[in-house]
Amino acid sequence: MHACGPKLLIVVGFDTQAPWGIGLVGVSLAFGLTVLTMAYAVGHISGGHFNPAVSLGLWAAGRFPGKDLGPYILIQVVGGLVAGVVLYLIATGKAGVEVGGFASNGYGERSPGGYGMGAAFLTEVVMTLFFLVVILGVTSKAAPAGFAPIAIGLCLTLIHLISIPVTNTSVNPARSTGVAFFADAGAVPQLWLFWLAPIIGALIAGYLTRWLQSTSD
Repeated sequence: MHACGPKLLIVVGFDTQAPWGIGLVGVSLAFGLTVLTMAYAVGHISGGHFNPAVSLGLWAAGRFPGKDLGPYILIQVVGGLVAGVVLYLIATGKAGVEVGGFASNGYGERSPGGYGMGAAFLTEVVMTLFFLVVILGVTSKAAPAGFAPIAIGLCLTLIHLISIPVTNTSVNPARSTGVAFFADAGAVPQLWLFWLAPIIGALIAGYLTRWLQSTSD
């Protein structure tokens, strides 16, 4: 959030002017720690998929059945929208608050650093690609058991530290969808990029990992 006269305008998810603001590092850690803890909490039930790009990347790598993609992606998006409702109700529970960008992702004028569409698209593709490379690596049979959520959570923290200034960090279409419909009018028209770019990055990582595994067998 940024100060806006007597009101507070929610732009990137935190108030840089408030004494309790957690800043770039705090927001990055919040995302990473959320995935880390939830992976340990429910990973044994569902595999810990909270992200359509992750499910598609695992499918491309031959590690997830195609028949389950539809239900997983549907539930991921529904979960993102439910989370958006909860955040909206909390954020608007204070007098004088305008929702504004509501932590949505964007490029151009909606980018925290003013980066254009091309830079935003490339950033989301590359960040998601490396996110999936890490996920596929640490969940392979050769990796030490039990440590995957830690590596995945730390990787997501690093991704946010790098890319918040560019796109406010998506790498997760469900996360982007969950807040876009509660943000101001500019968020939804840009939502396509935060589906297409993460999916491309995830598919590249999945097929690349499958190829590397086939050549090493």
